[in-house]
Amino acid sequence: MMNFPASPFSAFARRLHLSALVPLVLAASTDVAHATPRIEQWTAPTGAKVLFVASHELPMLDIQIDFAGGHAFDPPGKSGVASFTRGLLDAGAGDLDEQAISDRAADLGMVLSGGVDEDRTSLTVRTLSAAQERDGAVALAATVLAQPKFPAEMLERERIRALANLREALTRPAVLASRAFNAAIYPGHPYGIVGSAESLAAIQREDLAAFHARYYNARNASIAIVGDVDRATAEKIAIALTQNLPDGNPAEALPAPVPPQAGQIRISNPSAQAHILVGLQGMRRDDPDYFALLVGNHILGGGGFTSRLMKEVRDKNGLAYDVHSYFEPRRLAGPFQIGLQTRGNQSTRALDAVNATLAEFIAKGPTEKELKAARDNIVNGFGLRLDSNGKILSYVSLIGFFGLPLDWLERYPKSVNAVTLNDVRDAFARRVQPGQLITVIAGGDGSSEEGSPAKP
Repeated sequence: MMNFPASPFSAFARRLHLSALVPLVLAASTDVAHATPRIEQWTAPTGAKVLFVASHELPMLDIQIDFAGGHAFDPPGKSGVASFTRGLLDAGAGDLDEQAISDRAADLGMVLSGGVDEDRTSLTVRTLSAAQERDGAVALAATVLAQPKFPAEMLERERIRALANLREALTRPAVLASRAFNAAIYPGHPYGIVGSAESLAAIQREDLAAFHARYYNARNASIAIVGDVDRATAEKIAIALTQNLPDGNPAEALPAPVPPQAGQIRISNPSAQAHILVGLQGMRRDDPDYFALLVGNHILGGGGFTSRLMKEVRDKNGLAYDVHSYFEPRRLAGPFQIGLQTRGNQSTRALDAVNATLAEFIAKGPTEKELKAARDNIVNGFGLRLDSNGKILSYVSLIGFFGLPLDWLERYPKSVNAVTLNDVRDAFARRVQPGQLITVIAGGDGSSEEGSPAKP
């Protein structure tokens, strides 16, 4: 069986709430390496875009196939189709059932994994680069991609799991806060649709087959290949992976998100801790303010214990164990979010501290000392972000899917070092306006009233 999260709900859960994963987004996008790989690019005869990096240090090959067809492309009223489609690829394909696919992958010593986010769905392959194992792995991946069966009984199995997980998740204030925040900052937009028991119940096998036929096609695919093969072999691999996919066209463009109406949302929950989220629509992956916002956010709340928010909210006032901020760039403007937990009887004080810190940062920007430390920290961490083929693959696939320049990694440290104090002040003043913020507070009802000692 493929090595993707425990059930399709694990991917579906990202659609329901982002708080568990998205703090990693900034970390994953801020540090890359000085010794950047040489990327070759071409279009396969099938119409798929291909990016290739030769790496002969180890006899390994890593491949990622991305399709524009993430959660935002779910049919109306059927949130979860993208996740179920991706999750059930290995439940039977071609003349192989689920067990046969698992056994074949084990015999080849290969790993199939991947997932779904708002914009894309992905299949990744890791295999030895020797011809027998490599060709077998590519053939199995091609079968799984092009000929999934989507057995109705497997869909029902995963639906039951997803419904159980959803019921449990909706008891947690972190999930309630994230769902409400996501819906509020993307009103009426596919990015803002949150899943429900009703949407899961409405999904049928035919929905998965239709989603696969529409989005799993070569013209909608971007392939990243990294490892111990030459260019000619990489070209053959790209063709083999996509030549039997359904005919089709690139995914339709998503509509531009409408700016939300600022305000505060309060959600009752008998937890002692209140989960607070503050934010708005942020930036695109190819945003012209990308580096100014990236460096500025590192200072504001993305730099761990050295960040402004951590110093003000935690160190000075003792109102939270952790407080952070991040941008999650997407094909369209992804969210900017500040998040923290605090005792319910401290939620007003904690929120006031967050808003005051943010307002001061927007008004005055960082100091020269903070700016230098942030740039140095980001640039000096580059080497740890491209020290394996798997990590290189994640960046090459990102460059291919989002259409970034092939020298994006090479330019990265130069772009970070070029950010000035005025760049940060200007970008935050234009893009993070306090009067446009959405605030969500979930839980904390199990704590005593504001200003009184908290109950044990």
